[in-house]
Amino acid sequence: MFFISSASRKQFAFLSFLFLLLLLPLFSVSVNAVENRLSPLGINTNEIMDIDSSVPFVDLFKLSAPFEEARPWLTKGKITYDENGWPSNLNGGQAGTRFINNIRAESIPKGVYTVLYKGRGKIRYGGNVRLLRHYQGRDLIEFRPNKERRITATMMIMETNPKNHIRDLHVLFPGGICKNDPMRRVRNQKECKGKPYLAFTKHHKQIIFNPAYLSFMKDFRVVRLMNMSGITRNNLSKWENRPKVNNANWGGKEGTRGVPLEIMIKLANKVGADPWFSLPHRADDNFIEQYARVIKQQLKPELKAYIEYTNEAWNGIFTQAHYVKDRGVILGLDKNRTYAGFKYYSKRSVDIFKIFEKEFGNTHRFVRVMGGMATNVPMTHMILGYEDAFRHVDALAIAPYFHGTQKAQKALTSVDDVFKMLRSSRNKYSMPRTLQMIKKQSRIISRYGIDLIAYEGGQHLVSYKTHKSDEGANPHLIAANKDDRMAKLYLDFLEGWKASGGKLFVAFSAPRDYNWIGSWGIKEYITQSANVAPKYRGLMYFQKTNRCWWYGCATTKPLARKSKPAWNPAAGVMARRFKDGVPQSAEVVLAKTRAKHKAHLDAQAKKHVVSINNKKLKTNQNKIDKKTQQTIAMVLKSIKNEERTDKIIGSLSAE
Repeated sequence: MFFISSASRKQFAFLSFLFLLLLLPLFSVSVNAVENRLSPLGINTNEIMDIDSSVPFVDLFKLSAPFEEARPWLTKGKITYDENGWPSNLNGGQAGTRFINNIRAESIPKGVYTVLYKGRGKIRYGGNVRLLRHYQGRDLIEFRPNKERRITATMMIMETNPKNHIRDLHVLFPGGICKNDPMRRVRNQKECKGKPYLAFTKHHKQIIFNPAYLSFMKDFRVVRLMNMSGITRNNLSKWENRPKVNNANWGGKEGTRGVPLEIMIKLANKVGADPWFSLPHRADDNFIEQYARVIKQQLKPELKAYIEYTNEAWNGIFTQAHYVKDRGVILGLDKNRTYAGFKYYSKRSVDIFKIFEKEFGNTHRFVRVMGGMATNVPMTHMILGYEDAFRHVDALAIAPYFHGTQKAQKALTSVDDVFKMLRSSRNKYSMPRTLQMIKKQSRIISRYGIDLIAYEGGQHLVSYKTHKSDEGANPHLIAANKDDRMAKLYLDFLEGWKASGGKLFVAFSAPRDYNWIGSWGIKEYITQSANVAPKYRGLMYFQKTNRCWWYGCATTKPLARKSKPAWNPAAGVMARRFKDGVPQSAEVVLAKTRAKHKAHLDAQAKKHVVSINNKKLKTNQNKIDKKTQQTIAMVLKSIKNEERTDKIIGSLSAE
């Protein structure tokens, strides 16, 4: 018998865990489309752009932006377009676009790609594309990566016949699939071993999806389609203006990109995952009716649709947040603009849920989701309690992320420092502190008879005000996302999420490149091995050891719902916090704040002069304690800035 110290045991347990995670790929971390019904996890899709290393489609041209967005580099002159966005007359100019932008060569298959098109004209290729052979209506090309093993690909229509213009362009993977096996790409008929062979060149309109993408997506019970649908900062309101299957491009900038609803439903049907739809913030009632009708008709009956009005209606960086505030003010829902926005969001969400219920005939096949803010408990009460909205809601979705303050990240000198920061209880955004916040939200919403789920979540390591991957803390933040310790952190976080009362957890996000903008993907590219993707390994290990734990989660029968309380849990909270249940105006809150700090200053320093006059505070900055100085500065800034005012009011009214 021998003695092992506590520290040694912990080290041994941790090393054993890492060893298990490293071995996990050897035992296959994937599940089939039936087994994903037991999964507690979902995944967010990416925006449809030429930089998307998740590569959803066998037709790479679907990632391209509209030709007009390529000005002045690839598109020049006064171009005329047909109803689907194809250049019908160049008028002496040229029309071009980019369909791959600096993605890893490993993201897509090697081999000869086929470009198909209709019409007459001349196409020129650029970037890392080499034209191998040209036929009428068909070009054969290959990609030659640069020294960094990256690929960029462009094409320009240099000539086109206005009477028979170039259109219906497709850039197709080499090879195909075997019939009834859409998640495995094969190179030729021989690899199907007697089964029918479906070449991408002939069957791409039916196959649609990259087999590697399907193989990745099938592991999750829910696929959140917010990014893929392109609703962020999108003013889409009319059904006739929605993304359509025959559109020339599905990619592009915010406000124009978006995959058609019919294609997103096919993705859900193909992988057997419940789709999560986020509706555009300006969508009118007819849009919602038509949207619901298509889902009812085309989604497999055993699948359930998650329905959410817009995305992060509270987040001031998005136009949808300002839209709901404006609508709330116009409708006179509250004197305070922020709370007016919360109330409008709640009201419009319920309107949408009722439209879906009317179209479906009941609520058996869809989950009614409201999006909350993880750190804002008053918002939770308001959106659920306003006009008894909670009676029409099944789940509150939050985004539990863990990270560090920008100040703390600037002080990082190593990857070890990153993990210390993420586990430190002194870091208010650390993993342990985030779990405390989750517990608080869970206790709150349990009063309403709804579930707590995550629409996004995971690490949130971003160094703002940097613009290069090797600038500031970025090298350490990126390296931490590739470190095996991140797998353990994700596992601990998900175990904590479960213990804190959380249910479905939708990770952010599908594979995407790591850079100064953030390391958001749970892989860096779609074909990346699990051996070098620690976040993916952590998620898959949690999924293998934790089947879904909430009531009714494994059934395909009508949705199991909690009973609602007879009373409105928000009524007491609003009565305690706000006179007559109405949020106080910014002016009242700021007046109380000024009075509070004036009294504090009078008591602390008789010799120091503090005057409050016409919303201006004058103080001896050298002799007043630092905390008071910061508070006064915050109040002054808040008077000038509405967004800062909203934050002060929120903090004053916190539960």
